[in-house]
Amino acid sequence: MRLGAHLFAETQDPVELAKIHRSMGYRAAFCPNYLNIGDHDRIRAFRKAFAEEEVVFAEVGAWSNPLDPRHDVADKSIGYIMEKLALADELGALCCVNIIGSYETEFWYAPHEKNFSEEAFEASVAIVRKIVDTVKPKHTKYTLEMMPYTFLDNAENYLKFIKAVDRREVAVHLDPVNLINSPRTYFNHAKIIEESFKLLGPYIVSCHAKDIKIRPDLPNTHLDEVRPGLGIFDYRLFLKYAASLPKDVPIMLEHLPNQEEYSHAADHIFKIAKELNLFI
Repeated sequence: MRLGAHLFAETQDPVELAKIHRSMGYRAAFCPNYLNIGDHDRIRAFRKAFAEEEVVFAEVGAWSNPLDPRHDVADKSIGYIMEKLALADELGALCCVNIIGSYETEFWYAPHEKNFSEEAFEASVAIVRKIVDTVKPKHTKYTLEMMPYTFLDNAENYLKFIKAVDRREVAVHLDPVNLINSPRTYFNHAKIIEESFKLLGPYIVSCHAKDIKIRPDLPNTHLDEVRPGLGIFDYRLFLKYAASLPKDVPIMLEHLPNQEEYSHAADHIFKIAKELNLFI
């Protein structure tokens, strides 16, 4: 396994950034959001500097909505994803990641009744095929995060989708906290972890790391995303399964407000890995 996180670094120098990652114990990195397709010299410099420090680029984000019912918006999104996938491939990143999208137009990731339909499934298969068949990445996989507001809301559905797409360039980005969406899944999330690795293990190329906590004072379900170590998520079980994969999979910390919070989160994961005698 490799741990990585967002950095709050002022420098954009690739050599300095690569060294900062290693000084913090990180062997994986997010692609900087200021790198763009066409910046060939800069991409080459980042790829070289991080390789010399043995830090891999775990992912390039392509956050957008290819299912938007407005055709011009959807087409723009698909074009954006293709650019990010091409960037990821040139950078040597393990994956380019997005979500399936949504038929909701106000928020690109929001719930909509059609998100769970057969129409959404078939449209998404066609979109993902179009993306990878156009870009033809040689090194990078195109991946999708499972989310509670789409048909990709459990490991079984993701496996069904992977088989329907039927492209070697498509793989899995695992964020198991996204699959905790009710009191039942909250208290039984160990089963979710086990099923995710059992069904999707051969396809997993990168993971996100966060935590979740239920609000006990409200009559309806309210789940808050929190820093790893402050919620219920079983990181001992998660790290054991991640370490069992044949690939050196990155685990990427996200959604924290500052460097101090990221350091606390990293310390929590390093501590558990050390207790389990796992190299991260």
